[in-house]
Amino acid sequence: MIIALTGTPGTGKTTVATLLKKKSYAVVELNRLAKEKGFVDGYDEERECSIIDVEKLQVYLKENLFKKNEKIILDGLLSHLVKNVDLVIILRCHPGELKKRLETKGWSERKISENVEAETLDVILCEAAETHDKSHLFEIDTTSKTPVEIAEIVDGIVNGRFNKGEYDIGMVDWSEEIRKG
Repeated sequence: MIIALTGTPGTGKTTVATLLKKKSYAVVELNRLAKEKGFVDGYDEERECSIIDVEKLQVYLKENLFKKNEKIILDGLLSHLVKNVDLVIILRCHPGELKKRLETKGWSERKISENVEAETLDVILCEAAETHDKSHLFEIDTTSKTPVEIAEIVDGIVNGRFNKGEYDIGMVDWSEEIRKG
């Protein structure tokens, strides 16, 4: 089973993926894989990040990972753009808390603002919904949960221990934050 673990930077993807690795999930860090395999098309100075060729990454994953019979977590901001995954789990965080988390990482005000805006406007959720069947999409609000709690929820979703309705997409809504902006 291939699980895309995605979300705006600062929502907890890598921390949760690390915890899931301890539960016998294989974890593929997409940014690292893209850099190792040469799937980087350059560097976006404005956004301070590598430009990943998602098509090449997709082909590599299909040829090398999708045939394995194990639980594989695709960890990364772009994982929701990878086609043919079994589940897409989107980690969400209240924009105010997300801003604090990104400030702690020492990010520039511009980069923080861009990511907080993306979270507020559901950018990753919308992109995921354009690429995948909505019945395969799940959404977890990480704002007041510990990484251990989030990892348990992800494991529960993967193993069918939660009702779909508990983590349906659209349950998290930060649109009121736009007015506060």
